[in-house]
Amino acid sequence: MRAAGAVVGALAAVSVGLAPNASAADAQSMQWYLGPMQVEQMWKVTKGEGVKIAVLDSGVNPNTPSLKGQVLADEVPKSVAYGATDDYLGHGTTMAELIVGTGADGGIKGLAPGAKVVPYRVRMLWEIVGEEADKETPPEVALKAAADSDAKIINMSFGGMSSAESEAAIKYAASKGKLLVASVGNDGAPSVTVMHPYVLGVGATDSNYKVAKFSKESSDGYTDLVAPGEGLPAWCDETFRSYCQAQGTSQATALVSAAAALIWSAHPDWTVNQVTRALLDTAGRGWPKDKPSKTAGYGFIRPRVVLENPSYDPGPPDVDPLAKINGGDVLAKAGARDASDGSDSGNADNAGNSSSDPSTSASGASQAPGKGSTGGTSAAGSDAEAAAADAGDDNTLWIVLGAAAAVLVIGGAGAAVLRARRAR
Repeated sequence: MRAAGAVVGALAAVSVGLAPNASAADAQSMQWYLGPMQVEQMWKVTKGEGVKIAVLDSGVNPNTPSLKGQVLADEVPKSVAYGATDDYLGHGTTMAELIVGTGADGGIKGLAPGAKVVPYRVRMLWEIVGEEADKETPPEVALKAAADSDAKIINMSFGGMSSAESEAAIKYAASKGKLLVASVGNDGAPSVTVMHPYVLGVGATDSNYKVAKFSKESSDGYTDLVAPGEGLPAWCDETFRSYCQAQGTSQATALVSAAAALIWSAHPDWTVNQVTRALLDTAGRGWPKDKPSKTAGYGFIRPRVVLENPSYDPGPPDVDPLAKINGGDVLAKAGARDASDGSDSGNADNAGNSSSDPSTSASGASQAPGKGSTGGTSAAGSDAEAAAADAGDDNTLWIVLGAAAAVLVIGGAGAAVLRARRAR
């Protein structure tokens, strides 16, 4: 029997608000970002083929029209497979559709429909009472299992990973060269998960490309990128009968994972450092790259800028572009440890966060892309422009993208080791 209060609290934190029901055919009409982001142009290059994304969430229903054939449930290790395809909130299924949905029968179109998701149901978004409680997989256990898989990206649209075990699992996944993406929180409830090193924190914007109020209030300096997160379609509940209009940094996180999948699919030999750097470098913003915003980070995701430029230089593969705030070189430490005991780290093809970059800003509260990155400031190309609402406000982000357009549950008292926050 589920604790109703906990489920209601989880829904409120995850979605921030649900509009009246909409039929499945209306889902795509709520995906206001597809045209401005020029997805059809991006999909001429890649749709994310060859990339797997581990979705740690409330489970994923693989039988929705948009997810048929898109969910690799058989690849979930049996030790953590409980409930993986039984989503009783609808949240994890929504995240999966935003990432890889085919749009069949008018359902959600994923940003990377050629990629695949691997579902993990974790004990984080709800509380279970009774004999089922012990069957739920702790998030840190699921994270370690995903780290040992061939998924390149791990999507965590939830918060609350504050324990020492969580910290160890995050470092372990980072040492395996995984891209860890998590939501920053909603309505003043910052996610502890994004406070850990090596986790890319994601905030949300509305359809005017302005940082959403619920995201702004939760950022607390841990936002690295922003993506669409307001007025988007989401499954209303576990019955999967209809979509609602929802908002939250959870949705934005899924879209960042999808953007990374597109880039990694186009450049399968890149390391996590290079994919991260590409996301940061090409983001739309109206402030200097070496002075990221407290609530918008490096800006709004623009994977098309990478995909349309076959000569794009992602910079060095072994330099972490966020080394300054990540506190060092987790992969190098792992490699040194493996070398010392005579074992092979097995990460040569997917190197993780590496040594501190000498070109990083001297300020401990700021981040800068690594040495050798391609740079660019507010517009990587003539078709996009970003500007702050006024010179003194870095909380507002406005993006013009091309010619087409002019969750969270908080846990514990905090992680043992936290990333540096931005002062701006």
